Amino acid sequence: MARDPLAGISTIATPQTQRIPGRTDQVLNNAGGYVFAKDTWNRLEDFLILGTTGGAYYVGEDKLTADNADVLFAAISEDGPRVVDLIVAISTAQPPRAPKPHPAVFALAAAFARGDLDTRQAVKAALPLVVRTTDHLAMFVGYLKNLGGKASRNGSGLVVGRALRTALASWFLRDEPDNVAFRACKAMQRKTPQGEALALRDVLRIAHPKADTAQHKALFGWIAGNVTDDQAREVLPAVDRFLTAKAVTSVDEAIRVVGELRVPWEFLPDAMLREPAVWETLVDTVGMTALIRNLARMTRLGALKPMGDATGRAVARLTNREAIVRARIHPMDAWLAMRVYASGTAQPNPRAEVQTWKPVPAILDALEETYELAFGSVEPSGKRLLVAVDSSGSMSGGWGGRLTVGGSPLGAPYEVGCAMAVMLARIEKGNVHVIDVDTSVHASKVTPRTNLREIASWRPSGGGTNLALPFDWARQEQLNVDGIVVFTDSETWAGRSHASQSLTAYRKAVNRQACVVVAAMTAAGHTIGDPNDAGVLNIGGLDASLPMVVNGFIRG
Repeated sequence: MARDPLAGISTIATPQTQRIPGRTDQVLNNAGGYVFAKDTWNRLEDFLILGTTGGAYYVGEDKLTADNADVLFAAISEDGPRVVDLIVAISTAQPPRAPKPHPAVFALAAAFARGDLDTRQAVKAALPLVVRTTDHLAMFVGYLKNLGGKASRNGSGLVVGRALRTALASWFLRDEPDNVAFRACKAMQRKTPQGEALALRDVLRIAHPKADTAQHKALFGWIAGNVTDDQAREVLPAVDRFLTAKAVTSVDEAIRVVGELRVPWEFLPDAMLREPAVWETLVDTVGMTALIRNLARMTRLGALKPMGDATGRAVARLTNREAIVRARIHPMDAWLAMRVYASGTAQPNPRAEVQTWKPVPAILDALEETYELAFGSVEPSGKRLLVAVDSSGSMSGGWGGRLTVGGSPLGAPYEVGCAMAVMLARIEKGNVHVIDVDTSVHASKVTPRTNLREIASWRPSGGGTNLALPFDWARQEQLNVDGIVVFTDSETWAGRSHASQSLTAYRKAVNRQACVVVAAMTAAGHTIGDPNDAGVLNIGGLDASLPMVVNGFIRG
């Protein structure tokens, strides 16, 4: 009998290298398989949470960044105020949804540079909520300089109009003058993303904020260089503390001002920051973020040591839930700190000597608890979950596709997916089963008791990708679960059916109400999740709200 070509057309099982018949919303992914295109707003959310630093396995950093910039610009053209609302929602969420602020600050600058009048008004109101520190301010100005067109006569490289003056002025007026002075003293000058020096004085001259009080007048005059140190310190306690700290010449003096005045470490002379006794005092007074970032330095200098008093106090702070939430510590920051601290070695500057230290076990244990506490309090859903971590070659971090946070390698997407799977397993206790998936299903090492430090040594199985397998395997095993969570970059191509088709088969055979969460590990703009399926949710894999979202979505 002659072969009937129409017999090969199937909406039930279609090879992943072909579109599902009738689904014109499918696009070719970077591995040669067909998946679903995310809409502009889902892609924008991925960008704001995941960023593009480090690129992906199939897509370099430059192209991934350019693609996401195009999505951002399209969203601003479509509905600029909605873009600003999304930026604010992600930037101010508790716990913080994005590991780093760079994508949100860039998006805010783009909204101001390319948005209409309503969008610019929204940016003016949002700026003090998103641009919270002098670092953020330097980012915003640097990004805006690249996006704002013609150079100006004031030397800033910005086209300065009333709207920009008002927006920047809000940074100086958003808080009590002494609180602004405190932030100013911590960093009077920062570098823009382009590497150019940006003095707070220059931003002040652009903004021309209105000084309505004596404190504001003293603050703005001191930053501009028109008010003396003595005049400023009389009305601004933060300036007094800063100048007092800068004047110390001995360890005893440094310990006194840290203990009595609670000055941050940035206020102290560099010579004092090489003294263990000073850091033993700073353990109690520095901000939580500064504490986490300086653990290696404290250990290297001898301030933190096994069974030391300062070590006990550091552990107490690192395991304080309220302090962690208040400081907006992202779980990935805690995990990165644990990864770096456990390594015992660092070289922040390629030209500098390698720094080494011997990690203190108690600090490592505390950082693991910091990671968990940073997610907030999530009650078990009481539902059964299958968690599938994509362990294919594209999740290995090869070809530059390693997740990077603030210039530091966080690890391969596979490692991060496993870390998130551990968290879900701990929250849901005995109601989670975890598998690895490439072109086969493999047993996962993840359990509720997995030590997060172990994951650094794990390697994915590699090979091709078939993301229909979690659903096929669950159907074959008759595994009745309420939800399936997949951590993946959606670069699937090897299956004889699409993931959405296999999900349909699983629902028909086992559980018609099963929900699916697809956690994206890169901002590549596509997903295996059918956008027309109300039982499928797409979310960023580095989103700190992921455990809560999974929990709520599975509950229905």
